Amino acid sequence: MLRVSSDERSAWLFVLPFTISMTLFFVYAIIRTAYYSFTEYDLFKAPSFVGLSNYIALVSDELFLIALRNTIGFSLIVTTVQTVLALALAVLVNHAVRARGLIRTVFYLPSIMSSAAMTLIFLWLFQRDGFMTAIVGTVLAYRRHVLLFFIGFAALQGALVLNARRSYEGVSIFDPFFLLAAAVGALALVVACAFSGLLPVFDNDLLISWLNTQRHFLFMPVTLWSVALMNVFTTVPTLMLLFLAGLQSIPSALYDAAEIDGANAFQRFRHITVPALRPVTFAVVTMGVIGTLQMFDQVAILGDAAPLASRVTLAYYVYENAFPAGASSRIGMASAAALVLGILTIAVVYVQKSVGVKERAE
Repeated sequence: MLRVSSDERSAWLFVLPFTISMTLFFVYAIIRTAYYSFTEYDLFKAPSFVGLSNYIALVSDELFLIALRNTIGFSLIVTTVQTVLALALAVLVNHAVRARGLIRTVFYLPSIMSSAAMTLIFLWLFQRDGFMTAIVGTVLAYRRHVLLFFIGFAALQGALVLNARRSYEGVSIFDPFFLLAAAVGALALVVACAFSGLLPVFDNDLLISWLNTQRHFLFMPVTLWSVALMNVFTTVPTLMLLFLAGLQSIPSALYDAAEIDGANAFQRFRHITVPALRPVTFAVVTMGVIGTLQMFDQVAILGDAAPLASRVTLAYYVYENAFPAGASSRIGMASAAALVLGILTIAVVYVQKSVGVKERAE
């Protein structure tokens, strides 16, 4: 009995720091936010109770509705793309025959840079006459070269993999080492054809507004598509490592047995890899949903480089009301919007857990 009591005391001591931090920074903050959401408060005068006025004002505020639509669209796009790309990269690295450590390190490099630094780099890349516009213009001018590159790349990759399978078993068609070698060979082919005058260059004078624009593509502003690309580039490497750890924990005997039974690569991936990775996929999707619904830093750093309506998210809407430029703080509106964001996050995570990816492996 004494031993059980001692274990219980040890357990409470271990969770005590977390309990204190949760009480101070989450429970107390939620209660204060809920209280301010029913008041009119500008940080200087005492808050006055206004009932549901802040929530009614939110529903009639066009900028809030835009922020809500942008947040949901951004979360849906980024969570889906980053999950699929992270899984694909993890499978590639896991099947690498050579230079696996180098490839894993290269893929992970974007994650070690700060979000602010990456956003500033992307701001430079997405200027109207910047690097991304130059890439699109170059692709249009050299479209014959690009087409020849991809044809040569596919042919060389197929030849290299078929040749490697004569010496190694289980060499993947997507082996990163052979992908790199095929890319170098295809590039050499294009350069040789260009110098011999076989490929024409087309003229163009292209300028694209990636950030400073009100245009929409599908259901989201073009500016937020650019932010989504930044977010995917910085988050995929970390999520890839989670999938890679999950892949390496799957017993190879399962794949051997399936191969003996005649299962091809897609069937092994569909019936062994995907079910075994469900706990990791659940964690990745949940982290992605929470992170994207609360997107703030990259949108805030954009600043005047993009119109507010084309980049505003719910988290940034809260900040704009709490600290508006040249006006009094609207803490009541900010608190009401923050509670809506919190409830939306909990609801989406609950729906994802109930009808989306399950947290238990089969």
